[in-house]
Amino acid sequence: MAKKIKIGVIFGGQSGEHEVSLVSAASVILAMSPKKYEVIEIGITLDGRWLTGKNCLEAFRKHNFKDLKEITLPTNPKKIPFDIVFPVLHGPYGEDGTIQGLFDILHIPYVGCGVLASSTSMDKLQTKALWQAAGLKVVPYIGFNRKAWKEESAKIIKEIKKKIGFPLFVKPANMGSSVGISKVKVLANLKKAIDLACEFDRRILVEKGLNVREIECAILGNDDPISSPVGEVIVGGEFYDFYDKYVNGVSKTEIPAKLDKKIAQEIQGVSVKAYKLLDCSGLARVDSFIDLDSGDIYLNEINTMPGFTSISMYPKMMAACGIEYSDLIDKLIFLGFERFQEKQKNKVTFESGTEWYQ
Repeated sequence: MAKKIKIGVIFGGQSGEHEVSLVSAASVILAMSPKKYEVIEIGITLDGRWLTGKNCLEAFRKHNFKDLKEITLPTNPKKIPFDIVFPVLHGPYGEDGTIQGLFDILHIPYVGCGVLASSTSMDKLQTKALWQAAGLKVVPYIGFNRKAWKEESAKIIKEIKKKIGFPLFVKPANMGSSVGISKVKVLANLKKAIDLACEFDRRILVEKGLNVREIECAILGNDDPISSPVGEVIVGGEFYDFYDKYVNGVSKTEIPAKLDKKIAQEIQGVSVKAYKLLDCSGLARVDSFIDLDSGDIYLNEINTMPGFTSISMYPKMMAACGIEYSDLIDKLIFLGFERFQEKQKNKVTFESGTEWYQ
């Protein structure tokens, strides 16, 4: 019998998407074959404690940690109790490159994007700036930080009125699952929306509200990624907010989206370019808009650890190109090992001038 892969599934985390992470992790763990994998459940509490134990995920769901034990990751890679990590973490401190940097320091293979791709993709302002510099279209936007808003709110509002106009969207630059996002139709509601976004991040994005179709594309792979058929989100409310995604279930999805074949292929191509430009690996979901008034295609954002819940678009889109859920998990784990092995080829040079290969 082949040796089982010991895989540490990490969930929870210190972000506003803590609860969403638990739902995603439950789906991921359920899809892992017990014949192939030995799963070690590791939860991170909102105050940053790392806990493990029997039925750890269930304990996190019930907010009852008394039977779990606190763990400290060893600094010696040989003492790490698993072969690879699957960080099912959404938002800051899990999807933004911070925990990926920890894994790199400890020489632990992990599923998903590395430090560079995770950190740049997490920050919507940085992502847009990089895409725009490469000639890819993004929705008109401006960005500022919490300190500037506190000290120069009148100046910022004036710039928003001049460059963006209404309707518009206000978003925390580093947050997912539509947490802290507001659609603003009139000036009177702008300040409240920005104040809300400032509760979740120090960097704020304001972008033009267009009349659009929301199109998503799942990307899978390392240096030679593939794209799924594109899907469309048909929102139930004003926009695809947290309530629409996870509570009322009114929004619908269509996979594949009802699009002209050439337009669908164009979006797939742009999505792969966007993915490779940020040096993504493993997986990501690239979200785009089709402007119904002009026909223009705009990149919206990229999610390097998209939801894996039963209603999540990423696994549904991958299923549409023949990769079912359990096979998808297998592929992601393989890609994690593949990227780790590729990193081991890097040459290291010491100050003395001696060189060696990892």
